[in-house]
Amino acid sequence: MNYGFVIDNRKCIGCHACTVACKAEHDTPIGVNRTWVKYVEKGAFPNTSREFSVMRCNHCADAPCTTICPTTALYTRNDGIVDFDNRRCIGCKACIQACPYDAIHIDPDSGTAAKCNYCAHRVEVGLEPPCVNVCPTEAIISGDIEDATSKISNLLALHPVQVRKPEKGTTPNLYYINGDMDSLTPRSDESQSDYMWSNQAPEGVDLESWRVSSERHAQEQVSETNDRTQARKVYGGPQPHRGSWGKSVSAYLFTKSIAAGIGLIIAPMILLTQSFPAAIALPAWILALVFLALTNFFLVYKLERPERFIYVLTKPQWSSWLVRGAYIMLLYGLLLLFVLAYSLFPSLLKEPSVPVGLLMLLAFGTAVYSAFLFGQAKGRDLWQTPLLPLHLLVHAIVAGAGALILLSEFMTNLQVLIPILERTLAAGLAASILTLGAEFLSQHQTVNADKAVKLITVGPFRNRFWLIVFVLGHLFPAILLTFQFPAMAAMLALIGSAVFEDLFVEAGQAIPLA
Repeated sequence: MNYGFVIDNRKCIGCHACTVACKAEHDTPIGVNRTWVKYVEKGAFPNTSREFSVMRCNHCADAPCTTICPTTALYTRNDGIVDFDNRRCIGCKACIQACPYDAIHIDPDSGTAAKCNYCAHRVEVGLEPPCVNVCPTEAIISGDIEDATSKISNLLALHPVQVRKPEKGTTPNLYYINGDMDSLTPRSDESQSDYMWSNQAPEGVDLESWRVSSERHAQEQVSETNDRTQARKVYGGPQPHRGSWGKSVSAYLFTKSIAAGIGLIIAPMILLTQSFPAAIALPAWILALVFLALTNFFLVYKLERPERFIYVLTKPQWSSWLVRGAYIMLLYGLLLLFVLAYSLFPSLLKEPSVPVGLLMLLAFGTAVYSAFLFGQAKGRDLWQTPLLPLHLLVHAIVAGAGALILLSEFMTNLQVLIPILERTLAAGLAASILTLGAEFLSQHQTVNADKAVKLITVGPFRNRFWLIVFVLGHLFPAILLTFQFPAMAAMLALIGSAVFEDLFVEAGQAIPLA
């Protein structure tokens, strides 16, 4: 048994009855929809057409939202329906990033994820979803795809169909007959910023003259759009999902890089030195613990249901890198406490190399695990780069060296490490420049990834990238290190690292998914 939908675009009239029925059935709040209808207009007057596409969860056979969900709040039933249990949801929004179809939103009332669940409560008693019942033209067909006698199975056998983003490999169970690819593919259409009568006339302005000027402006906009493209999105429904990961995620990446970088730098020094002074290691471990605590704060702070964060540990879904990362950081924190105790009481342990070696491995895992978490966010093409683990590792080394150099300004016993930290920071900056070049000067696998890169390099984020990240955060620190100004170089490198993490998170979410 495998339930799915067919949308017959030969019949859809764009009446929104399915949207209204869905909202009525689930009492969804204003501003969010589980089902919505997208309008796209094509052509130039008088040869124009309007295409309608019903958008909703695709109930994928290989649903990335269920893989990334840390608490099994989203799961695939035995009948193929991708359902959710809002009692387990912690509101981490990872599923929103994983869904390539923008089908998941956060319910503003419950603070948990929500989406089309095929009205599973009706299917279980032999009823069809209400969107199917209310469609006046029977353009929405539901049923068991594997049942050879079902209507949906016959339609799939008799007609060529389209699915959204087949390249994502999710195997959607939502099919379109005569699907319009300009409507199904994001960014293949152009959106108009406003429409005739969408703005109120200013006070004191003659309504008739304002109407004439508004019509002329609208016609000019359409004419300009026709010169660029033959498809214009004129209605897309409420989509509050973009940008769901904000500054707290950027801050989490930054603080985590410092915490991990300190372990990656100090642990090898201890292993390679017969008698590494405890007075030097002690402040380093304390600083790493402080930034690891900040990392966990930022992780929990922006959850919609922060009181449920414990579910990540008590009800884990082990394929999620959010769960794996939580345990890696937990073990890293425990080992930091252990080596901190050893630094205070060295007589407790005669041979510290084993825990310090394990700490170095956990610091490496803490630095790079987010690359695999971002990789599970299949909806964001920029984050699928294979260079991301290297990028996070390099940034951890830069951030760790920078933080330790600044700490040495206040802890004089750390100044003996300044020559090593300067070389480490210089090597990290050089590796970071190479990584940035490989990332932003090469061809990417998808169009959306290329567009996200252009947003950073030549688009609205270019000033922050070139001036702050590249010049201020890489070139200036390298020059300052040459002239023996390590503290200033470290500060600028940390600023550049923080700004780049923010750009990477923001640009990855700037490309629409629907």
